[in-house]
Amino acid sequence: MKNSFPVSPEKLWEAIGGFNALPDWHPAVQRSELEEGGSIRRLSLLGGGEIVEKLEKMDDDGHTYSYSILKSPLPVANYTAVLTVRDDGKGGSEVTWSSDFEPAGQPEADASRVIEDIYKAGFENLKKMFGA
Repeated sequence: MKNSFPVSPEKLWEAIGGFNALPDWHPAVQRSELEEGGSIRRLSLLGGGEIVEKLEKMDDDGHTYSYSILKSPLPVANYTAVLTVRDDGKGGSEVTWSSDFEPAGQPEADASRVIEDIYKAGFENLKKMFGA
């Protein structure tokens, strides 16, 4: 999923690029706590629930990181995702948030919809923060 924002990639990455930054910009994440030297984040969700994720790769210069889910109430298994901020060539930024996973406990279409809704909620909040 992609979205464009009228701010520089550097400014946008500063806001969303930290592995512990989700509570600062995603409305569903109440708190994020880093563990194991910063390679694991434990996300506390609004309304209850917890997701534990592992940082797989961080490239601050390239404005991208990848992570996997270790534990979650989401209907997915073997989930890996990449968050990337790039220059859109028009003075702004393009954010790409994508993932690969297997459905778990739900049909693939339903699991995909859950993940897409999570991404949309994050992008909608970024629009409020930075305009779009």
